[in-house]
Amino acid sequence: MLKRSKTDRTLKENLMLASSTAMVSGMTNVTGLLAFLVFTSNVTGHVANLSKHIVEQNFDDMLIFLIWLLMFFAGAFLANFIVKSYEDKSYYRAHSIPVIIEIVVLLFVAIYGNHFYQETQGEREVVIAALLFSMGLQNSLVSTISGGLIKSSHLTGLFTDLGGEAAEWLHPRTARTDIIRNKIYIRLTVLGFYILGGIIGGYFFNLYEFAILYAIPVVLLTILYYDLSELALHKLSRLFGKTKIDQLSTQKLK
Repeated sequence: MLKRSKTDRTLKENLMLASSTAMVSGMTNVTGLLAFLVFTSNVTGHVANLSKHIVEQNFDDMLIFLIWLLMFFAGAFLANFIVKSYEDKSYYRAHSIPVIIEIVVLLFVAIYGNHFYQETQGEREVVIAALLFSMGLQNSLVSTISGGLIKSSHLTGLFTDLGGEAAEWLHPRTARTDIIRNKIYIRLTVLGFYILGGIIGGYFFNLYEFAILYAIPVVLLTILYYDLSELALHKLSRLFGKTKIDQLSTQKLK
């Protein structure tokens, strides 16, 4: 899922990336909504609230929403900066580092929420900022990896793209190509797994509260492991293949 460039990706890899990251976004968003009554996978509503507080001159609230927007921006900036810095060395390294950072941030929120959170306003604002940072990081990374095809938490844009692609697919003057069909598959996958993540996150948050956040890094670790296991097998096959060639060469010399 992480080892290829945006131009070399298969439909299967895009579907797997879309499903896993959309589930993470859905679980994170519903956790933020149930715990803090705030959406944490996108910033559309926060921009509206920022505008509202600017008009009402609520400077404290205005500052909070501005910080939240900047945290999402910072996550997106960091993910793309890391990818650009390492993609010439290794696509897997370039794509996996932001995932590792996201895992660390979400583990911090899980541990803090389960053991230290006292439900103060300041703590609430910091935890929301951390969740927004992680979602900005993920959304930018997934969009960069897929060449803008996948946005795991931006459902407004998803419905816009899905509506246009469905119209293109059904229009009598349009040739039904695999490209359009695959895009529709990916959009529906993101939507379906985002909803599934929300349902799972909401159900288990009512049972275990912040402990549900321990499950999210597990999903992200499977993304890292999927490619890591393939890379390890590839290296082993090359190693054993080289060993076999060396043995054959030694036998010929004898």
